[in-house]
Amino acid sequence: MAATPGLRAHTHSHMWLVGLLGLAAGLALLIYVPTLPAISGAVLLFAAFHLVGAVVSLASLYVLTNGKVLGRYGRAQTSGFDFGWVPAWTYGPWIAALISAASTIALQIVAPFWWPLAMAFLLLAAAFFAGGLVTRVSGRYDAAVLPMVDLLAQPDGRVLDGGCGAGRTTVALGRACSAARIVALDRFDSDYIEGGGRKLLERNLRLAGLTSRVEISHGDLTALPFPDSTFDATVSAHAIDHLGALAPVALSEMRRVLRPGGRFLLIVWVPGWTMFAVANVLSFGLESKRAWRGMATEAGFAIADEGRFNGTWFAVLRKPEA
Repeated sequence: MAATPGLRAHTHSHMWLVGLLGLAAGLALLIYVPTLPAISGAVLLFAAFHLVGAVVSLASLYVLTNGKVLGRYGRAQTSGFDFGWVPAWTYGPWIAALISAASTIALQIVAPFWWPLAMAFLLLAAAFFAGGLVTRVSGRYDAAVLPMVDLLAQPDGRVLDGGCGAGRTTVALGRACSAARIVALDRFDSDYIEGGGRKLLERNLRLAGLTSRVEISHGDLTALPFPDSTFDATVSAHAIDHLGALAPVALSEMRRVLRPGGRFLLIVWVPGWTMFAVANVLSFGLESKRAWRGMATEAGFAIADEGRFNGTWFAVLRKPEA
């Protein structure tokens, strides 16, 4: 995604928080829980909680350091494409699922009268496990798709992919719009895509046979380096929703570079069951669909279409005719 100076820490900055909380929970499972009488009296339970605590602690350290301490392991890939999501980012929900499951067992053994709390932990474990599946699938080539919407008036039009990262959406655009000319823009400094994504983007474009149709541009979503009315259509997936208070500025920039009558496909995370499975209470801090509609209207767009897509919300925003 593209970010602005001063907002880089906002880009999945909760990774350090997930790592620290996971490390604290892992150490508790490793050191404290095995000392409880009901646990220490059973050899298998004593060993199991030591093992779970060690696994959670090491995995949390991996997340905390963005994979730099414990080495780099394989990411989900298909057909050789690599969209660069470092494993540390995708392991968070599974760490939380393991912690919740271990807490369920510990509570049932040590304090069975707290069974409602144990049941809550069990439900959280199931939700977090599902969230881990969502994040792992997201890095695969066969998940690089877009909603079927009316985006381009002319099939050979020029399209901007704003906040392209390693090219997941760019590849999807190339597949869906076989004659379009695409500009893939990013600052290539994201902390959750390996190397910021530039080299991975170039590699993915070669694999997809899109090198001749895609121009790579270095730039900022809040100050796009293009003249007014440059593009027939624009797209931004999972990028503008990382900009916090500057999201309205990015929306206005997308409108500026669109030609009159052009359309902008916006894809963002909003509160819902899918995002709750991935981020739990952090998902409540996301902007709602209503808020995004308001920002789009204030930026001068008309909403032509909207819907749900792979757990996210999309809107087709139209720039009025001159």
